[in-house]
Amino acid sequence: MRTKEEGVAPRPEARDKSYVASLQKGLDVLTCFGRQHSRLTVSDVARLMGGSAASARRSLLTLRALGYIDSDGKRFWLSPKVLLVAHAYLSSRPMPSMAQPLLDALSERTRESASLGTLQGDDAIIIARSTARRSLSIGLGIGSRLPAYCSSLGRVLLASLPPPEAARRIRAMARDALTSRTVFAANEVIGLIQRCREEGHACNDGELELGVRSMAVPVLDRTGATVAAMSIAVRAERMALGEFRDAFLPVLRKAAVTLTSRLYPE
Repeated sequence: MRTKEEGVAPRPEARDKSYVASLQKGLDVLTCFGRQHSRLTVSDVARLMGGSAASARRSLLTLRALGYIDSDGKRFWLSPKVLLVAHAYLSSRPMPSMAQPLLDALSERTRESASLGTLQGDDAIIIARSTARRSLSIGLGIGSRLPAYCSSLGRVLLASLPPPEAARRIRAMARDALTSRTVFAANEVIGLIQRCREEGHACNDGELELGVRSMAVPVLDRTGATVAAMSIAVRAERMALGEFRDAFLPVLRKAAVTLTSRLYPE
């Protein structure tokens, strides 16, 4: 099991007196929940957080009192109030709202699903998405996290880091064989990241889900720095990887360039 993907990120050392550790614990509890962990016990949360049951219980009961979590006395689950936090981000940041019509147009043109993501710890987190009628069983949506080492979004985002930092992070992160096609050995992943830097895009061929191919390109700011990545996914039976790249890479790059121009007008 990939705890890092489904649970919380490692906790930073907090020596600053202004740092509120209890607030971090509460936020860590919220991110323990997900599609595979929709209802959790106190011991489940403690395991995912890597902390004590007593600390997990205090955080859960506080969040329940505030209305962010519901419970039947044994198991806990998120309440709709949590959506207020997500909505605050989506409504206050320009990138998701500006990207959405571009993703919709890209999805409509290609009849495939398109996503926009940013790097969050060891994962790429989806901040905007348009799902085509050909739905993928992987079931992604806004807020979904993909392991950076083996997703096209994640590889583009890792490629934006200085090579030594990217290599250090790749070697430190949990890397599992999610399918028989997953590239997870550190040196091989580092090699793919370098290839992404050289070619300006990254591909994934059945590494997250067998039978699904994806491709991603960077979204740049006015200085040329990567601020996000945009991807498109296709069923493997629809087209070979080379055909997929030839057919969709140009339109994917055009959409990313258009987003950059809207985010950072001259």
